[in-house]
Amino acid sequence: MNTTRTTTVTCPHCGRGNRIPVAAEGRPRCGHCKQPLPWIADAGDDDFAEVVERATVPVVVDLWATWCGPCRMVSPALEQVARDLAGRIKLVKVDVDQSPRLSRRFEVQAVPTLLVLDQGETVARQAGAAPAHVLRSWVEQAMAGRQTTGGG
Repeated sequence: MNTTRTTTVTCPHCGRGNRIPVAAEGRPRCGHCKQPLPWIADAGDDDFAEVVERATVPVVVDLWATWCGPCRMVSPALEQVARDLAGRIKLVKVDVDQSPRLSRRFEVQAVPTLLVLDQGETVARQAGAAPAHVLRSWVEQAMAGRQTTGGG
């Protein structure tokens, strides 16, 4: 059975709500004003490959936990980065307590742990919270390094 999970995103340009799939090719655009939408989704052990590894844009992965104070502090900053870089990245949140296989795979020792994945490959990693402008710079550096070294 192929059921497409969706998430609702409010367009930062016109304010309209848009339902977008959590896993898809391309880059989501607003159905009303056609501007790029911030792509924010959740994933876990069972759907990580589909949501993250098959993405056609770089993915910022937020490995977090509900009981973690710094995780709650960094979440709005990451969502701001997703809005700032709409159309260029996808933000995927993974609750490590609900996803033990991913926690082991990425050797999470502290939360939040942040990753930038490009075509399923980890190109940047950092632990701890940071303000939005620092996170955006980190993501842009990871993507820039990828564009110069990666073929395509």
